[in-house]
Amino acid sequence: MVKSCDLVCVSDYENAASHAMSYGSFKYISRGAQTFRDSKDAFSRYRLRPRALRGAKEVNLSTTVLGQPIRFPVCIAPTAFQRLAHPCKERGSINAAKKHGTVMVFSSCASTHVNTLCQEETSGLLWMQMYFFTTQALTEATVRRAERAGFRALVVTIDSSGLAAQRTLERAPLAGYDYLRAQSGVGPINLDVVTDENREAYQSTDKPNHFLHSIYEINQSHATEEDILWLKSFTKLPIVLKGVLTAQTARKAVSLGIDGILVSAHGGRQLDGVPAPIDALSEVVEAVQGSSVEVYMDGGIRTGTDVLKALALGARAVFIGRPVIYGLAVKGQQGVEHILQILRDELELAMRLTGVSDVEQIPLSIIVKESDYLAAKL
Repeated sequence: MVKSCDLVCVSDYENAASHAMSYGSFKYISRGAQTFRDSKDAFSRYRLRPRALRGAKEVNLSTTVLGQPIRFPVCIAPTAFQRLAHPCKERGSINAAKKHGTVMVFSSCASTHVNTLCQEETSGLLWMQMYFFTTQALTEATVRRAERAGFRALVVTIDSSGLAAQRTLERAPLAGYDYLRAQSGVGPINLDVVTDENREAYQSTDKPNHFLHSIYEINQSHATEEDILWLKSFTKLPIVLKGVLTAQTARKAVSLGIDGILVSAHGGRQLDGVPAPIDALSEVVEAVQGSSVEVYMDGGIRTGTDVLKALALGARAVFIGRPVIYGLAVKGQQGVEHILQILRDELELAMRLTGVSDVEQIPLSIIVKESDYLAAKL
């Protein structure tokens, strides 16, 4: 049993989770390649420039996302199969987010069925993550379920046209899909939708929870401009595009009438060698200037100073994925609550020390890229 006094930062939870979870489950959650490592390391390439004599005694952490108020700008990113971490599954994360007054993005590959969420749980700020599946009816069913359950927005993942093969899976087969399929109560049960369009392929799959067919639906997913326009034609929910790393894609999102952009590299689990999200953030923010599109970021965030750096570079809020799973694995809902509290406390302290009193008024001048900082000293 891990003592609370031993859990004072996110990395403590990661270490504890490696012991609390089974080998296969932890490997599945923690795996990644170059982009995964760089997403964390990239934050060290930015230095904070504290502004003294400003007396930031009172710090305001509250803001809004898509017009929805949140108490602080750290939200929960969509993470699949949370049953791998704890029996409370996504409910632990949902309730933790609600307690902290922030957003939880519910994965379409969740271990919890949307229809089983009670009204109290869905009364918080829930957004639904989705793909454009091979079966169009499955995509529409995902949206309709989200609407009926009271979700407030759709987060469309656009960087998953094929699930990336990774060396981690080849070296550790227990971290792969055969392992996931064998775990009771883990499968993506929200993708159990049989229509005339997919009936034959679906019924030919004899695996538990039709797991492989569900993975096929994701593996063959795609996102085009026409898909976005089709989605906008039948739902009034705000739409956030997840997986944007370039100004070109950001400008296209603006032209399509998208409401938000989540700068993300899919946790370093898709195309390897792409820029770390924190490095791509400024480019995307600049590309949408003058529009109403909000920009968020996920990937590599482990400390409150990481959060502050992202906000200074233009993110309206940040999203965390793996840290939530680590908290869930170690202490269930309480662990997720503590992870959020840690980041909140660290962010507040970092703001005080840099002379910033409001998350909505963080100047770019408090941050400098390390290469520029070192060059100026020469």
